[in-house]
Amino acid sequence: MRRSVLRPTALASVLTVALVLAGCAATVTPPPASTLQTPAAWRTPAAGPGQHAGPVEQQWWQAFGDPVLSTLVTQALEHNGDVRVARARVAQYRALVGVAGAGQKPVVSVDTAPTRARQLSSAGVPYVTNIYQAEFQASYEVDLWGRLAAATDAATATYQAEQANADAVALSIAATVATGYLNLRGLDAQLALTEATLKLREQSRDLAKRQFDVGYSSRLEWLQAQAEYQTTAETIPQLKRQIFEQENALSILVGGNPGPVARGVELTALQSPAVPEGLPSELLRRRPDIARAEYNLVAINANLQATRDQLLPSFKLTAVGGIQSLKMHDFLNAPTRLWHLTGALAAPIFDGGRVQSQTDSVAAQRDQGIVAYESAVRNAFAETDNGLGAIARLKEQAVQNDARRATAAQTLRIAHNRYRNGYASYLEELDAQRTLYSADVGSLQLRTRILTASVDLYRAMGGGWSAGR
Repeated sequence: MRRSVLRPTALASVLTVALVLAGCAATVTPPPASTLQTPAAWRTPAAGPGQHAGPVEQQWWQAFGDPVLSTLVTQALEHNGDVRVARARVAQYRALVGVAGAGQKPVVSVDTAPTRARQLSSAGVPYVTNIYQAEFQASYEVDLWGRLAAATDAATATYQAEQANADAVALSIAATVATGYLNLRGLDAQLALTEATLKLREQSRDLAKRQFDVGYSSRLEWLQAQAEYQTTAETIPQLKRQIFEQENALSILVGGNPGPVARGVELTALQSPAVPEGLPSELLRRRPDIARAEYNLVAINANLQATRDQLLPSFKLTAVGGIQSLKMHDFLNAPTRLWHLTGALAAPIFDGGRVQSQTDSVAAQRDQGIVAYESAVRNAFAETDNGLGAIARLKEQAVQNDARRATAAQTLRIAHNRYRNGYASYLEELDAQRTLYSADVGSLQLRTRILTASVDLYRAMGGGWSAGR
């Protein structure tokens, strides 16, 4: 085993060459100028007429006041397949940070290679030799230019982006479960309304039949009442099918098999959460998809530095030490100690433009990341503004619907009395019944849409995500 040590003059020469080559890093094109502008406020105020604003709660689904809804969201966050995959990816990229960080640490290995060989001497006489040796080797790359540190930074930022992605998946699943459950309660309410309406249609049909039997009304009115009854009866299996499918979808979302879903508070008793308040700039710290885009951009910039510095020289120290002997007894008791220390300087001279092309490719990825970040922010602004506007407009629509429902109820009462007393045909009552039923269905649908719009707003404002930035 050869012994070698770098002398001070040799080390100085190595460092001089390294400094000369330090200017050989690949060139990086500058990033595009940002076009992002943060609005000062939302187009629709959070606290408009008849609204109350509050903070963005972490577990916002509890604000609906339904324990079953909270249980379903909790189960989904624990068992949903997409959430579990996202968490597994976080664990994967956490391990990759360790892989990247290991490049900045020394590598130590041990090797033992006892050898027995039969050879010929110069006189042509065969002889057998035994060589016993054990060797320890340690190597360490000196990170002169920060290339290894940049690779670790890139891995760390990618890991943080995956954490933010897992938060985004969890937020999306929680919102989807909440929306699915609220739609299910809306369908339940519509089914109950339709079943109650069917009983009223049955009473009207029976009344029309009796009046026809005694000759008080025509066969046409009786058939019209019968047709209206059948139309309402046809709606019930349609609603039951939608409920069945919605239950199966919810069961899958919470990580179970298709099946029934427990019910909690009735739709009319569900609370409409406070409209969350917050400035547009706060979304940059709260929405996980924005955080993911930002961390991805950090990772690309770090990767860009590591790629650019591939043209710079690398300096690696290697120390090897071991023991060796021709006899086992001497190997165990008095072996010969051997060692050597090597300092290696390596720098590419010509690579055909490979590193520069790789650098240009990563720089293009950086530009894409900048655009993706700005798009994520703009999309967040639009979703939040749309959510605030939707709740405000839906509540205004609900006020008009309540007025229409009150008018329809009064019209039906008058039409029914006129029909019973023979002052009007059944067509007037039938038309009033249809109008009231339509208003009642619209009322339930509007209430459901207001509740689900609250879910959309909390999702848009990053509710439920509390990871530190």
